[in-house]
Amino acid sequence: MENNQNKILIATGIFSPDIGGPASYSKTLASRLNNSVVLTYSPVLNFKEDNSQSFKVVRVWLKIPKGFRHAIYFFKALLLAKKSDAVFALNAVSAGIPAMYAAKIAKKKFFVKIVGDAAWEKAINSGKTKLLINDFQGSKKMGLIKILHNLQYKVCKNADEIIVPSEYLADIVHGWGISKDKIKVIYNGVDFKPSELSKEEARRKIGIFGHLVLSAGRLVPWKGFRMLIKIMPQVLEINQAFRLIIVGSGPDRKVLESMVRNLGLSNKVYIIGRKSQEELAVYMAAADMFVLNTGYEGFSHQILETMSAGVPVITTAVGGNKEVIEQGENGFLVKYNDEFNLIEAIRSLWNSPELGEEFKEKSKKTLEKFSSEKMYEKTIKILTK
Repeated sequence: MENNQNKILIATGIFSPDIGGPASYSKTLASRLNNSVVLTYSPVLNFKEDNSQSFKVVRVWLKIPKGFRHAIYFFKALLLAKKSDAVFALNAVSAGIPAMYAAKIAKKKFFVKIVGDAAWEKAINSGKTKLLINDFQGSKKMGLIKILHNLQYKVCKNADEIIVPSEYLADIVHGWGISKDKIKVIYNGVDFKPSELSKEEARRKIGIFGHLVLSAGRLVPWKGFRMLIKIMPQVLEINQAFRLIIVGSGPDRKVLESMVRNLGLSNKVYIIGRKSQEELAVYMAAADMFVLNTGYEGFSHQILETMSAGVPVITTAVGGNKEVIEQGENGFLVKYNDEFNLIEAIRSLWNSPELGEEFKEKSKKTLEKFSSEKMYEKTIKILTK
């Protein structure tokens, strides 16, 4: 536990029993602060585990209608902010807006963590844009998208400091009109626990055999899973034993499953839904390579976790990926949704086992830069100074 006395209110959108980056991040951060309280939206009113934590957890039930829910969150944030020294929001909108106003009224320091562009994600998920995040920044915004953009700008403008997990996201936030002096880059750390199973044992456990190409992430259009399925017939020409496994859940699942059926790939491509970290570790132990064909990545936990598991990585030269992967040194960088690039990278890695081993060795060195210990130490230093 860190040596600090400041009381910090951590405002988050999700928390245990939900799974995901912000849920685990807020839990670990709160446990490392001597004096903290977590405010969260929650699918449950009470959670037994809360009683055993070293910090207080305050929950706002998600079944409360939307407007009332956000109002309750704000009033709880205000009461907690008055008893705290600083407020730290883990997103710019659902937690960030009420937390910002609570900190302002209570006259407390306000910090926010930005891991993406909420306006762009809403626009692309609702079909309002087909632009990738870089092109979206300079585009004209209307309606709800414009409101979201203005709100996240306002939250950042009112923050004492803004924490981002990559230089790429620092540039995005700066592009909103925020001074670079307020933006602090703290790389995400990884404390992923790889499985101890051998490749053969892991394949028996998951019940999928052959040479496995693994991909994982939220099933949304910009993650590029459609292209991975599309190129599978050509990948099978490299090696008939290749199997594609996609881990994750999201709105694109039915589209992806339909593609698998239409292409006659039912025994070649497996879309297996969301898995726990322990289950994912088994799939990684079974995998020959990991392919992340994403059009946007602020900073990828998934790549670091894959490196920790000793699986060679192929990913796209977008966003924060370029701050982790050095081309041809610890992985391959390819163009997003580029059929030829993706197939050739898979072919090269498959035909050169020694290259895969080199990637694994270099990845160990890369991981030293991205330790969770460093991430929490730097974050706490900002919050409590």
